[in-house]
Amino acid sequence: MNSSKKRELMLKAMDLRITGLKMVQKAHSGHIGGAFSMSELMAVLYFDKMNIRPEDPRWEDRDRFVLSKGHCTVALYPTLALRGFFDVSLLDTFRKIDGHLSGHAEMKYVPGVDMSTGSLGQGFSVAVGMAQGAKLAKKELTVYALMGDGEIQEGQIWEASMYAGAHGLDNLVAFVDSNKVQLDGTVKEVLDTGDLKAKFESFGFFTQSIDGHDVEAISDAIDRAKAEKGRPSMILLNTVKSKGISFMEGRHEWHGKTPNDEQFKAAFDELYARRAEMEG
Repeated sequence: MNSSKKRELMLKAMDLRITGLKMVQKAHSGHIGGAFSMSELMAVLYFDKMNIRPEDPRWEDRDRFVLSKGHCTVALYPTLALRGFFDVSLLDTFRKIDGHLSGHAEMKYVPGVDMSTGSLGQGFSVAVGMAQGAKLAKKELTVYALMGDGEIQEGQIWEASMYAGAHGLDNLVAFVDSNKVQLDGTVKEVLDTGDLKAKFESFGFFTQSIDGHDVEAISDAIDRAKAEKGRPSMILLNTVKSKGISFMEGRHEWHGKTPNDEQFKAAFDELYARRAEMEG
């Protein structure tokens, strides 16, 4: 990846955070923590890797993305809007009773959302089904799926993993946003999931562990995953909850908490300052 592309994707990730924070401020609601830890991934997928057509969201041969941790629409909706699936002004309707940008991912009314999610664990099973369906239909497409590291405490994740590995779904590229923090505390405190690399490898996945805030590392890992034949891929993203806002980083309290006016100002000041530094 050349330096110009890397800078572009880093700036895009910061734009996703700023846009998402504006959504939360207007709605007085939304999950910041897990959305901000996945910003770099969304920038790489939607602005570099995925074969998609924003002007034709239901194009049959498109790559698919399933946000299995479906509460993190503070990252998903800004990504779709900035990529051109719908007008950015619609983000002002986030979590409004008369709008369709629900707090959890909604496919029926939101262009670009490939699966409605929010019941944790279920999205990954759907992604595995999509990958199997594409194989049966002989479609040359990639299914991407993102899970949370708290979410994978759900047993359904491991049933889906068993199926994907047993059926060699090499058109499936999955991610775990391993920010180490969930709603009630750290993952280790709530229910330690252990050595994830060893676990997914035992289910037959080609597994990589990378810095989930390094756009070049993400890009390279996706390329390696797509080159792997005969088995599905899992990319473990080592990330920081609420990345980009220092007083929120790594703290479970900010899983879904709404800042007050003073905290919003401090958060925006920090994000804009970091963005300016990247541009500089």
